[in-house]
Amino acid sequence: MALLDLIEIDKAYETQKILDNVNFSLHEGERVAIIGKNGGGKSTLMKIIHGSLEVDAGRRIIQKNIKVGMLDQTPHFKEGMSVKEAIEEELSELKNAKKRYEEVLKLLETAHETYLLLEEQSHLMTFLDIHDAWNLDEKVEHVMQEFDLKRFENTNVHLLSGGEQRRVTLAGLILQKPDILLLDEPTNHLDVYMVEFLEQMILKAKFTLLFISHDRYFIESIATRTIEIDDGTLRCFEGGYENYLTCKEQLILTIQKQHDNLLKYLKGEEEWLRRGVKARLKRNEGRKQRVFELRDQSKKNPSLVRKLKLELEREKYNFNGDKIINKQKMLFEMYDMSKKLGHKNLIENFTTRILQKDRIAIVGKNGTGKSTLLKIFLGELPIDSGVLHIGDFKIGYFDQQRGMLDDNKNLIETFCPNGGDRVDVKGKNMHVFGYLKDFLFPKEDVNKKIGVLSGGEKNRVALALLFTKEVDCLILDEPTNDLDIPTINILEEYIQSFKGAVIFVSHDRYFVDKMASKLYVFKGEGKIEESYQNYSEYLEIEKEIKELDELEKNEQSLTMQETKVQKTKESSAVKLSYKEQRALETLPGEIDALENEILDLNKCLENPECYQKIGLGKLSQTLDEKEALLEKLIEELLSIEEKVESMQRE
Repeated sequence: MALLDLIEIDKAYETQKILDNVNFSLHEGERVAIIGKNGGGKSTLMKIIHGSLEVDAGRRIIQKNIKVGMLDQTPHFKEGMSVKEAIEEELSELKNAKKRYEEVLKLLETAHETYLLLEEQSHLMTFLDIHDAWNLDEKVEHVMQEFDLKRFENTNVHLLSGGEQRRVTLAGLILQKPDILLLDEPTNHLDVYMVEFLEQMILKAKFTLLFISHDRYFIESIATRTIEIDDGTLRCFEGGYENYLTCKEQLILTIQKQHDNLLKYLKGEEEWLRRGVKARLKRNEGRKQRVFELRDQSKKNPSLVRKLKLELEREKYNFNGDKIINKQKMLFEMYDMSKKLGHKNLIENFTTRILQKDRIAIVGKNGTGKSTLLKIFLGELPIDSGVLHIGDFKIGYFDQQRGMLDDNKNLIETFCPNGGDRVDVKGKNMHVFGYLKDFLFPKEDVNKKIGVLSGGEKNRVALALLFTKEVDCLILDEPTNDLDIPTINILEEYIQSFKGAVIFVSHDRYFVDKMASKLYVFKGEGKIEESYQNYSEYLEIEKEIKELDELEKNEQSLTMQETKVQKTKESSAVKLSYKEQRALETLPGEIDALENEILDLNKCLENPECYQKIGLGKLSQTLDEKEALLEKLIEELLSIEEKVESMQRE
């Protein structure tokens, strides 16, 4: 049964029809991606599902007591709240439920009439289970750490940037775990590590989710169904982005032969994705099998872990130190270049060259210095030390603030500042109307002022304007932010046809994989790694190395622990009595067993079927006796261990 249904929904703004006789159902456990061009109705559909936007016609039906939570593009917080308080504010209902549950447990110990209390306890347990709210404090700490909010936990949330505020809202919302979760571009302002954490949380917690995203890898990883809004109607495709491409191609082949250009893109996109995935799978298959085998062997021989790490490191960086610089034009040359901002070390002793046809993605965690490197290339920031040589060439720059645009000018004035209605693009003289049509602008928009356009529309204008310039190098700062997938496809096509160098910062893994031939990976503390690896594969190997690090640490910790126990036994064997020696050997096992018994008894207390069979009074008495015995055994063990330590000091 569906949690929510939309039946024959119509919605229009003035004369423009956005949704036309739309039907949609959302079932429990589904994760549905909404795709389509900006202005096509994605956010409108989401607001109607949320219940915050009225429809012109049709019905919205939602099951009783279903709660819908939505991530707004513009967060709102109470005055004076810290970051941690803002997150916990979203969890007040769950925290109150946990507090009441603990109160009910205490009341059951002394109550004579327990029926109503047992019913309330059962209801509270179900509620806390559904929302996974038993250890909220730990989860708040974990999410703040992963979303890079821990350093701001006591900071007034209104002092944070827009992107940081969105992370605060997202953190509270995913911890709240509403019955239906609505996310509008959740990966904006998240680095790839935060996106991976978000993916893991969504999949692990089994959210019922509806989301809008331009991140095609995120869609592929998360979506169980993809719906496309096109000309006011919905088309539904099972699975993620790859299946959408395949099914859409078949649809076009069958009923839309006139869409030749779109078909060309879809076929190329699908082939690129399949070829890339298959190639990675083929390359990784043998290596991953070796990882599994060596992980098992490493328990017997820790040196194998170090060997495997070395092999992965070599594959990860895949750098040919003997690469011969060809006759391409040199654009940038750096030697031991360093840069700090305040006390923060962003770039340290970085040496590299950038040539005329390079495609370089600058990637890494937020705040590590990626945009700083762009500003150095643009001449906006001086370096602190080292050598930087910039050749004689023209740069075209796209920045997130869209500084090249004037809000008071319309599109015609923006593209033809000297009058007329034609522009030169890649050696062709084109009519402005025809050129802007390539960037999904209808003819009637050309007289609109820049200031009235949405963020995504402004980005489209800025990119279109950039591609009219005659430049040798494109420098792009987060070019895919606020863009829909159709516009990103246009951007990719223009970059692929561009003859010069392209240097860009992006967290969009799909875009990076498709556009970049080289990576500058910002690792933090000024360290930059240069790699010719595919970015998604680089991240996979990085994750494997991290897992091996943990395995090696655990093995070292276990070895140290075993050595310590052995030394303790050896040092105590002579000086302790036989009874004390025996207790030192047996008490840890007895304590572990007793702790497990107490854990089982506590679980029984939380289960009406269990404690009703045994009897609440008898169960409580047994628990008290076990806890008293546990305390006694722990005191006895501590006393013997203190004696051993005292003898060791002597």
